[in-house]
Order: sequence, then structure tokens, then C-alpha cells
Amino acid sequence: MDGQNTLRIAAVADIHTKKNSAGSLQPLFREAAERADILILAGDLTDYGHIEEAQILAREISSSLRIPAIGVLGNHDVEAGHETEIVKMLTDVGVTMLDGDTFEYRGVGFAGVKGFCGGFGRRALGAWGEKAIKDFVHESVNEALKLEGALVRLRTQQKIAVLHYSPIQATVVGEPPEIIAFLGSSRLEEPIDRYRVNAVFHGHAHRGSPEGRTKAGAPVYNVAMPVLAALSPPLRIVEVPIDATIAA
Repeated sequence: MDGQNTLRIAAVADIHTKKNSAGSLQPLFREAAERADILILAGDLTDYGHIEEAQILAREISSSLRIPAIGVLGNHDVEAGHETEIVKMLTDVGVTMLDGDTFEYRGVGFAGVKGFCGGFGRRALGAWGEKAIKDFVHESVNEALKLEGALVRLRTQQKIAVLHYSPIQATVVGEPPEIIAFLGSSRLEEPIDRYRVNAVFHGHAHRGSPEGRTKAGAPVYNVAMPVLAALSPPLRIVEVPIDATIAA
């Protein structure tokens, strides 16, 4: 593809920044800046959601990343209850954090949510029975509605969805069958297909498969760092066509 008419997207998830990670992520971010126009960070950016972990990540980004970045939180990022502080720290170093929000860059629109679990297709958990089950399903429905609300606001020809949990089962294949239902929800797939999303990036499934497609054919990329371990560095690079008049 002609570089002037494409947006090069680098994506990674599940980097799990630890308290001893200082310096270890700088090569990844430098490589992303060399190979892409924008970086997606698809959740589990910290290991336990601790403030110190987020501070280290923010310093790594500030010192090494020279392209725009967008991100969503993952389940590890909310573990310690500091998600508001984590979002602020990452925002302060230039990362656009999405939670039912949108971002447009060079004519490409991005919509992002964390997502939630609940299972896929006919085996998805239904809101029936105990209140705890209904609350669980309600969380999954709410995340899908947030994604829909963001997608409906995008007016760009190219639309990218950024999630932590998977919207399809294909990219979690390889995980133990017992935990499949906790790795994503097909409730996220419905707005993705209805609003004709061009590509989806997610993480969370460390032993899952790198790529699949929604029912309508949208490519879905599992960019969890362990899944990308065979790549050097562990980044998924995808080129998306953009409007030539915007690129100019």
C-alpha cells in the first residue's frame, strides 16, 4: 500500500507492567514509533493495577514513544481500584484512553471499551435466575452498549474497535475450554458488525489465536503480548486505507 494513503497501526495488549519493568518497554515503544503511525494499547497495561506500575509505564511511554497512542483498560488495570488514577497518568503522557469514547486520526475513527465476559453465541450466559447472574450479564450488556454508542458517533469511512475482551470465540481458541466464557462476549460482536467496523483489536486471551473474523467478516486481531511472542518485537502491524485528500 502507498504510505501516504494508509495508516499504519501498531497494536499490543497485556504488557503487564510490573514494579521492576523500568527500561524493559522502551525498545517496544521505540520500534512502534519507527514502524507505525499510531499505537493501540488494548488493556492489561499494568500487572495489578498499582499506582507504581502505572507510573513506570507512563515514564516508559514519555521517554520512548513518539507517535499518538490510544488505549483501553483491562481487568488487571482495575484490580486495585485505581483505574481513575491510571487513566489520568496515561492521559498526562499523551495516551488517549477510551471508555465508550472515540478518537479520530488522519481520517480513521477509533472506538474503544474494556468489554466484559459472558460467553459466545448460543452458549452465552443469559440474564435469568439469581440477581448475581443478572448483574453479571448486565455488565456485559452495558459494555456492548457503550461500544455501540461510540461507534454510532463515528463518521469516518474506516472504523476501528479497540477492546480488551474478545467479541468472538475464534481468537480465544487455544485457551482451556473451562475459561472460554470468561474471555469475551459475542454481545460485543453485534454493534461491530452493525456499524461495519473495519478491524478489531483485543487482548486478554494469552493462549488464544492471533486472528479471526466476525460473522460479517471484520478481521479481529488478538494482540495479547504472549500471542505475539513469535514476533520481534511483539507488535501487530496493520495497514488501513485512508482518504487520499485527508492524507494530503
